Amino acid sequence: MLRVARRVATLVPSVTVAFTNRAKAMRDRGLDVLGFAAGEPDFDTPEVIKRAAIDSLLKGNTKYMPTLGDAASRAAVARKFTRDNSIPDCTPDHVAISAGGKHSLFVALHCLLDGSEAGDVPRDVLLPVPTWVSYAPIAELAGGRVVPIPTTAQSDFRMTPDQLRAAITPSSRLLILNSPSNPCGTMYTPDDLRALAEVVAQAARTVAPHLLVLSDEIYEKIVFGGIDHFSIGSIHEIAQRVITINGLSKAYSMTGWRIGFTACSGEFGREFIKAMGTLQGQMSTNNTSFTYAAIPVALESCDADVRRMRDAFAHRATILERRLAGIPGLRSVKATGAFYAFPDVSAHFGKSSKGGRPINSALEFCEALLAENLVALVPGEDFGGCGKNHIRISFACSDEQIDKGMDRLGDFVNSLK
Repeated sequence: MLRVARRVATLVPSVTVAFTNRAKAMRDRGLDVLGFAAGEPDFDTPEVIKRAAIDSLLKGNTKYMPTLGDAASRAAVARKFTRDNSIPDCTPDHVAISAGGKHSLFVALHCLLDGSEAGDVPRDVLLPVPTWVSYAPIAELAGGRVVPIPTTAQSDFRMTPDQLRAAITPSSRLLILNSPSNPCGTMYTPDDLRALAEVVAQAARTVAPHLLVLSDEIYEKIVFGGIDHFSIGSIHEIAQRVITINGLSKAYSMTGWRIGFTACSGEFGREFIKAMGTLQGQMSTNNTSFTYAAIPVALESCDADVRRMRDAFAHRATILERRLAGIPGLRSVKATGAFYAFPDVSAHFGKSSKGGRPINSALEFCEALLAENLVALVPGEDFGGCGKNHIRISFACSDEQIDKGMDRLGDFVNSLK
């Protein structure tokens, strides 16, 4: 009997991609669907970035490139991590450039996790939930065993040091952090991260010597709630245990360019990045050649563009917070970073929509909302933990769309019986 590999057959598809694709298909049929599912800025890529890539293409830069990126791009990324994130001992040899942040994550996890057959190598991945839908599937695909650490709205979806301490065992290999958070729109404070780093350092000296931290900071420049972004990899005591992932997709509105990067300090960092190069060389090899010229331009010439987009997201967050507060039964935490709201809709479970659809879960809530009121959101089940009671709303869209969409969401909620 013919079949695909079990590891793929059992892989959970991305619910975010699924709802985004459904909304697009409905729009293609002529329906006026308002999309709040995709985590994609609505701004165009800044002109100076596009021009750098166009000029590079016209100069004939269309051939294979070094697997981890050309020298100029890796140097620019290393300067960025040193300047913006205070990552110590970060040279171009400590940097890998991959085809987007998700690819960076995929390659990194496959370089860290060996699976159960290795026996003596820890493979537990500590994952505060709710969290982005792809961390767990990619970690499991790499051979990891995910250990969820539950958080709640009462703590702004932040794991405490005591929770982390209780979760660490000799089997712990990796802690994944994402701040600002997708899907929660909240973030850890610098003091929070220092306290977590202290737990990691203590555990590494005692119970979990193989423990590493993977810090996904793709939203680092989209912060507006009064909390400064802070990189846990800047803390010298654990710097060589921290792998920092970032990229150009969100802050520079370059989702389609597929440019992500990874950094790790010290001697281990150099070895780890070399391992990423070995694996990536058997996968995609290099990114599209003429996009490399855009990387230094984005990182060193576009601060004003980034601020402009960040300010727009801050304004939209205020609009959405006000509108959600006016819809009965939706409980939401104030967004302080990224471009997501994550309201709890469980007060409406047990009801039915005006079209007769039962609402007993976040998935059914989103299914009915899309079918009847033409608004695409993301149900929270696949984000883990208490996410099953929540929906994710991306406000990476215009003020007008937010108001129009919240009008429809309000009409939907008010029609539930």
